[in-house]
Amino acid sequence: MKIKERVLGRILRWWGPRGGLAQFHQPTGAVGHVAGWIMGRRSSNVARNRWAVRLLDVQPTDRVIELGCGPGVAIAALATRASRGLVVGVDHSQVMIRQARHRNRPAIRTGRVHLVHTPVENLSISEGPFDAALAVNTVGMWPEPTARLRELARLLRPGGRIALVSQPRCPGATAATSAAAAQELAGRLTEAGFERLRTEMLDLDPPATCVIGYVAPA
Repeated sequence: MKIKERVLGRILRWWGPRGGLAQFHQPTGAVGHVAGWIMGRRSSNVARNRWAVRLLDVQPTDRVIELGCGPGVAIAALATRASRGLVVGVDHSQVMIRQARHRNRPAIRTGRVHLVHTPVENLSISEGPFDAALAVNTVGMWPEPTARLRELARLLRPGGRIALVSQPRCPGATAATSAAAAQELAGRLTEAGFERLRTEMLDLDPPATCVIGYVAPA
């Protein structure tokens, strides 16, 4: 594991200054495939996604949607928990959808996972209402994120829950950077009408933060 992390670190140090970081936001082509490969294998990314899934407390019959599913790491963890439910993954990158499809082939074949290639601002989903929603390191890239969260709230059943995760990747990011990101996410959720907010932190470098909120019950 340590050897793999060192190799990934060297790739990122070489690749980032040459424009590679942009591929983590809009993966395209062969270079985007490499970005997805890294996102699907970097230990901190995997740990962060699985941690967020645990915090959502997904039940076997739940219907769950993930916005910005990337290479499908969280989708796989969600599908394991929602063993008799449905998991919908949405991403604006066809490269990421292909990787998520490859990672989740058995669950897709049985109809427990459905992947959608679309930007979040054009989201049109008929599988709702959902019990839970997840977005990991993507809200900051959405156009008009508060408006998007209001739309997402309408896809959730009364009492449904959402988890927004951020692990800042800017140079020099610290625990204070993560805390500021959590405050911003909590503010957006409040503006979008979510309630009973709580914040959790995961001890990574820098820390990952997860803000969980609920739709008002009927």
